[in-house]
Amino acid sequence: MNKPIQHCLLCERELNQSFGWEELLRKTLPQTICPRCEQRFHRVEQQQEEGVVSLYHYNEAMKDFLHRYKFLHDIVLAHVFNRILHEQLKNEKRLVIPIPMHLENLKTRTFAHIDELLKAASIPFAHHLIKLSNEQQALKTREQRLQTPQLFEVVNVTEIKGGNLLLVDDIYTTGTTLNHAKRALLQAGAKTVKGFTLIHG
Repeated sequence: MNKPIQHCLLCERELNQSFGWEELLRKTLPQTICPRCEQRFHRVEQQQEEGVVSLYHYNEAMKDFLHRYKFLHDIVLAHVFNRILHEQLKNEKRLVIPIPMHLENLKTRTFAHIDELLKAASIPFAHHLIKLSNEQQALKTREQRLQTPQLFEVVNVTEIKGGNLLLVDDIYTTGTTLNHAKRALLQAGAKTVKGFTLIHG
């Protein structure tokens, strides 16, 4: 989606926008949702977890977005947050590593939702993790999540040794997923590992 769209991806209301030379020179990504829908998402004003930056709170609008995007397989919704993700990560010097899906879950969903968010925002990334379990953390209680065995294995170890890394996931709840990935990468030789999520649950 490299050109302006005419209607909001969420409510289909017509978008009134121009996209000229100024936007092209500044490499601004096209608007994809209307102001009314944008206001329904609530930004995180104060970061709550050390070493993790989250952009939005988990509210009803975000719940609806995730349901449509991840579980109804509406891949075009990867572009809903393209502008803010681009602005947040366009100057990132750390190696961006998306949290991967288990291969069985990927077959079911047909696309890797974190990868598609980053692609829509024109953010380069590299895969250095394999997910070992196809259990869905969202179906577990907080106590069960905290007792989960290591979820990830590091691949291409030499490429992350001594590096500064940024893990990207869609939502932070108990921190289990990010903490498992961080531990695996640090044990494999990474210098620093921080986290970035679209949502704080």
